Amino acid sequence: MTENESYVDEAKVVIEKLKNAKNQYGKPIKIVSTSQIRNLLSMTADIYNQVKLSSADELTKDIKDQLQYLRVRIVYDAGREESVKDFVKTGKILEKLKVVKTKEDYITFSRYMEALVAWRKYLCEKDD
Repeated sequence: MTENESYVDEAKVVIEKLKNAKNQYGKPIKIVSTSQIRNLLSMTADIYNQVKLSSADELTKDIKDQLQYLRVRIVYDAGREESVKDFVKTGKILEKLKVVKTKEDYITFSRYMEALVAWRKYLCEKDD
């Protein structure tokens, strides 16, 4: 199974890990909220629209620059909130974003982010 075929299952595993995570004292760790994930997804969606409109398979310099800025924003959000940091690390968001080189790579990454939101909504109780 290629990564392109497994991103939905991978997203489910990530959310299940986060949902069941416990701290060193055995107490549940707060999971990232749906709205926090949606903030990250919103940033990826803006780039996704540009990528979809592009006729080239390779990403333009402008889109590559936006991907670099997206990485910075993700790091910033992760630094502000521990649950976002856990989400980014467990989901390997930065690693996945770093290897995006083509239009297809980005589309797969964007769909992975959508799958994370969907599984968070499906598997977890409402946000506090």
